[in-house]
Amino acid sequence: MDLVSVIIPFFKKKKYINETINSILDQTYTNIEIIIVYDDIEKNDLHYLKENFLKNEKIKIIINDKNLGAGKSRNIGIANSRGKYLAFLDADDLWDKEKIFKQLQFMKKNNFTISHTSYKILSEDGEILSLRKSKHFRDYKDILTSCDIGLSSVLMRRDLISEKVQFANIKTKEDFVLWLKILKSGKEIGALEETLMSWRKTKNSLSSSSLQKLKDGFKVYNYYMNYNFIKSMFLLIILSINFLKK
Repeated sequence: MDLVSVIIPFFKKKKYINETINSILDQTYTNIEIIIVYDDIEKNDLHYLKENFLKNEKIKIIINDKNLGAGKSRNIGIANSRGKYLAFLDADDLWDKEKIFKQLQFMKKNNFTISHTSYKILSEDGEILSLRKSKHFRDYKDILTSCDIGLSSVLMRRDLISEKVQFANIKTKEDFVLWLKILKSGKEIGALEETLMSWRKTKNSLSSSSLQKLKDGFKVYNYYMNYNFIKSMFLLIILSINFLKK
C-alpha cells in the first residue's frame, strides 16, 4: 500500500481545522501521513494544534520562522514528506471518506500520474452553494484561460515535483502555475468525475480577493509563462470573464 502524504498549510483556520483533519483520518485508505505547515508568526493557534493532533503518529507539524504563504508552505511540506503520492488539503476544506481510495484506484487503472475530482463549494457554515465538475486536461492550453482544478481535490505522484516544477511564490494562483508546468511537461491531468471533496468559500480568504487574483493572474502569464505584456493582459481578461461565468 503506497504512502500518501497530505500537505496542509495553516494560517488562522482554527475554526475548521479539526473537521478537516478528521476528514483525512476517516479515510478508508489508511496509509497516510499528514504534514501541517504552520504559517502564522503570531503562534496563537499553535498550542491548540499540538494538543489536539501531535498525539497521532500520522501527524507532523512544521513551523515556519516567518509567514511564507500557502505556495512556499506546501513546497516545505513536500520537502518533508515521505509519500510516493502527494495530496493537498486547505485547512478549511473537507474530503469524502473514500476520496483517496477511489482516486488512487482511478489513477492506477488509467495510468495517470496526477488527477483531480469534482467538488462541492460550501459556505462558511457548510451550506452547499454549487458543484464543480472535473475535466480531463491533455494540454496546458486547455487550462490557460480557465483553471478548473480544485487544489484540495488533487492527488499526484511525488516524482512530478522538481526544483523547477513546484508551487509558485505568489499569494493566489500558486497552484495554477504548477498545473501549467505539469501539463507543459507532457503529462495529462485525469478527471475523476465523482464529487469527493468540499471547498469552503470564506469571506476573508486570499482566494476571494479579486484584486489579488488579478495581480497574480497577470504574473502567471507575464512572469511564469514568459508572455509579453499585451498577451498577458489579453489572457487575464479572458480568465476573468470565464471566472465570472462560473
